[in-house]
Amino acid sequence: MTAIKHALQRDIFTPNDERLLSIVNVCKAGKKKKNCFLCATVTTERPVQVNVVKVKKSDKGDFYKRQIAWALRDLAVVDAKDAIKENPEFDLHFEKIYKWVASSTAEKNAFISCIWKLNQRYLRKKIDFVNVSSQLLEESVPSGENQSVTGGDEEAVDEYQELNAREEQDIEIMMEGCEYAISNAEAFAEKLSRELQVLDGANIQSIMASEKQVNILMKLLDEALKEVDQIELKLSSYEEMLQSVKEQMDQISESNHLIHLSNTNNVKLLSEIEFLVNHMDLAKGHIKALQEGDLASSRGIEACTNAADALLQCMNVALRPGHDMLHAVKQQQQRFGDLREQFARRLASHLNNVFVQQGHDQSSTLAQHSIELTLPNHHPFHRDLLRYAKLMEWLKSTDYGKYEGLTKNYMDYLSRLYEREIKDFFEVAKIKMTGTTKESKKFATLPRKESAVKQETESLHGSSGKLTGSTSSLNKLSVQSSGSRRSQSSSLLDMGNMSASDLDVADRTKFDKIFEQVLSELEPLCLAEQDFISKFFKLQQHQNIPGTMAETEDLDGGMLPRQQNSSVLQSVSSEKDMIRQMMIKIFRCIEPELNNLIALGDKIDSFNSLYMLVKMSHHVWTAQNVDPASFLSTTLGNVLVTVKRNFDKCISNQIRQMEEVKISKKSKVGILPFVAEFEEFAGLAESIFKNAERRGDLDKAYIKLIRGVFVNVEKVANESQKTPRDVVMMENFHHIFATLSRLKISCLEAEKKEAKQKYTDHLQSYVIYSLGQPLEKLNHFFEGVEARVAQGIREEEVSYQLAFNKQELRKVIKEYPGKEVKKGLDNLYKKVDKHLCEEENLLQVVWHSMQDEFIRQYKHFEGLIARCYPGSGVTMEFTIQDILDYCSSIAQSH
Repeated sequence: MTAIKHALQRDIFTPNDERLLSIVNVCKAGKKKKNCFLCATVTTERPVQVNVVKVKKSDKGDFYKRQIAWALRDLAVVDAKDAIKENPEFDLHFEKIYKWVASSTAEKNAFISCIWKLNQRYLRKKIDFVNVSSQLLEESVPSGENQSVTGGDEEAVDEYQELNAREEQDIEIMMEGCEYAISNAEAFAEKLSRELQVLDGANIQSIMASEKQVNILMKLLDEALKEVDQIELKLSSYEEMLQSVKEQMDQISESNHLIHLSNTNNVKLLSEIEFLVNHMDLAKGHIKALQEGDLASSRGIEACTNAADALLQCMNVALRPGHDMLHAVKQQQQRFGDLREQFARRLASHLNNVFVQQGHDQSSTLAQHSIELTLPNHHPFHRDLLRYAKLMEWLKSTDYGKYEGLTKNYMDYLSRLYEREIKDFFEVAKIKMTGTTKESKKFATLPRKESAVKQETESLHGSSGKLTGSTSSLNKLSVQSSGSRRSQSSSLLDMGNMSASDLDVADRTKFDKIFEQVLSELEPLCLAEQDFISKFFKLQQHQNIPGTMAETEDLDGGMLPRQQNSSVLQSVSSEKDMIRQMMIKIFRCIEPELNNLIALGDKIDSFNSLYMLVKMSHHVWTAQNVDPASFLSTTLGNVLVTVKRNFDKCISNQIRQMEEVKISKKSKVGILPFVAEFEEFAGLAESIFKNAERRGDLDKAYIKLIRGVFVNVEKVANESQKTPRDVVMMENFHHIFATLSRLKISCLEAEKKEAKQKYTDHLQSYVIYSLGQPLEKLNHFFEGVEARVAQGIREEEVSYQLAFNKQELRKVIKEYPGKEVKKGLDNLYKKVDKHLCEEENLLQVVWHSMQDEFIRQYKHFEGLIARCYPGSGVTMEFTIQDILDYCSSIAQSH
């Protein structure tokens, strides 16, 4: 162990300026034995720091390494486990408990003894030693090998003490007085010994001289003890005298406590009484207002509102524990309940009378509004009723049954009133649309049953001359055998209303204004009513309906069961839904009337669906921006579906009419009716849908229509007998291209390019077909020449062929002098003029293309002559300039 100690001191502690005082070989308790050493060390520098260091042998070699160190000041407890029996186990309590098993009990005891000494010297006994023998806690330790180690350590600790300032000064003075001490230590020691003897003698004499003074001191102490005994006797007598005073003071203190307790109870009782009086006392003025207050005047309504709020506060006061058992409190609560029931019944009765009276008053003003296309204004009625809004809120929170009954009665009265107003309003709109007589208009203003209104509306529809030519009754179109579009347009006017150029534009504008006015009147009416319902009935969005009812009725009048403390109606999950349900019942006739008006407009003119789609889309968009889930937004959205369906039907009818077009076999075709109608439809639609929200619907309709136009143009061209197919395709696709270029419809850019390509292709095809072979024999001759070249004969050798020699070439050329060529071109011009129509004005374009094609053929023939008959001197009997002069002369002559 000594060798290990020296090795550890040399290798580990000396480099760190530490001295090893004690060492113990240990392993952790309860685990696989891995030996290590616990070392008690002190630093050689000031101030001294004492540490407990764990040292472990390295796994890679035969040397030791420092693993962990604890400051001794952090050690709280040293537990030796057993103070009597030998036990190698011990615990050290640092920040946590470390359990160790020493290799021997002697090493453990020596280590604990060293820790105790270090604690005594440096830590002022801060460490607790538990289960440690008292023998170990002495200055000395048992004899043996460990005694010599620990004793030597203690001596080392003792001898290594710092001199204080006075000791240093005394040594310096002594050293100065004995200059020879350095050179002669024996003489110096002798001198010190003599001085020590002198000091000892002086000490003995001083002790002997002080014995007399000690005796005097002892005598004084005895006298002092006698004085103390006398004082104690006096204090005892005083205590007996004060005992009776103490008992009296105790009685006074107990009496004061009871008085204080009584005062405390009185204060608390007064506080409770004041609480009940302040919170459960309703003023007489409020009671009178609740019982007799005038609910018709503004002042009376304000007084009743204040009284109702005060009553509600008294009823909702949070009583403290035990208050509800007081008879006075129960009596007051019963009185409040009676007042609430009485006032709620009086308020509900008054508001029901107001609802009924408003229905009668509003009915008297219907006649003046029915003449003009306006709806009666309900703002005065709403303004009067909003005075009761706070009372309705009070009724909602106190008696939901009566509140719901008022809600149902309001819906019943107002639904009948609005139904009369709206039906008369729509009757006026229908009359203005159809343009019936004043007698019919006057008759339409009278109140009527719903069935009578429907019957009269149907009779109005039947009597209108404009309705008989509706889109639904269009017959198949037939192209008359004339060369102008005037006869075709008149035919279309007789057969239907699909041609926008022949319709009364003023009627469409009139319909558009009427339809817009209808929507503009309905929209503020619905918004104002919805806003009033929200404010008057205190129905805010995204809040649940308070459930204080025992039973209720649904909005349609049927009884619905309700559980206690239910927070919503069974058919209405939120106040927002309740507003929508109330609006649906109050304005239940709006959607059917709008659908009837839309059907009438579509029957008058199917193109009215374009106007209606734009107007309705705009109003739906506006309503959805305000509240997407509102009644107005939902209703207009449903009607918009009908309008969109009518618009799609209009497009489908146009496509069907394209498919049903029949052409005359005796007259030239020209521009087809549905091509002109598409132009008129597109122009009208572009003007209507300018900056509209539903532009996408129009673009889809455009795609369907243009595809139908393309398909049916080709179909008619294939069926044409009088007019060549290429002419029909060329003229109509040129017209389509011109229309699309003028209107600049972005979604039809691809179709515009396709129309241009078809026009160009069929123009070229018609030119080649019509021009044919103007120099027929010459053309046949050169076809034979090209055939020989294709067979492998060289071009310069073709002239040696018997059928294609120079003489044969000259013979063929002589058959086509300039006069014959001009005559053939003149006949061709007349033929083209006969095929083409005047409206599209393509004659000069076609003639110029034919001229170019003829010149191309001429150049082709000249090229063959130059290659196959070089140096022959053979040329055509007319030149390119002659061709240009012929074509120009023919065009001018016609």
